[in-house]
Amino acid sequence: MIQSIVHIALVVKDYDEAIEFYTKKLHFTLVEDTYQPEQDKRWVVVSPPGSAGTTLLLAKASKPQQEEFIGNQTGGRVFLFLNTDDFWRDYHDMRSKGIEFVREPKEQPYGMVAVFKDLYGNLWDLLELNEDHPISKRIK
Repeated sequence: MIQSIVHIALVVKDYDEAIEFYTKKLHFTLVEDTYQPEQDKRWVVVSPPGSAGTTLLLAKASKPQQEEFIGNQTGGRVFLFLNTDDFWRDYHDMRSKGIEFVREPKEQPYGMVAVFKDLYGNLWDLLELNEDHPISKRIK
């Protein structure tokens, strides 16, 4: 049996501002932006550069109940984990683009990590995992 998680839905306020943030500040690739007339919404998918794994589905909040979760989908916990092949390159690039880090870089037994906010306030880990970390072995 082969299965995979294809998308993770991220509730956003506006499609275009979310696309701008992810493609311009994080260098993600816009994989798909398709209008779905039967639901009057867009199917917007972005992916980290060079990634062949799980993508983000940027899902615009369509009712007040969903709007309440923009920027806080996990109750204040780190929500997403962005692994990189060069922590310091990406950290400095992100800072130069105004991305706010709420926890400064720290070396951990598993690698380098810092916590940043996306445009809505969701918390992300920026990671460079050690080569011997189990996840590093899965993505090579």
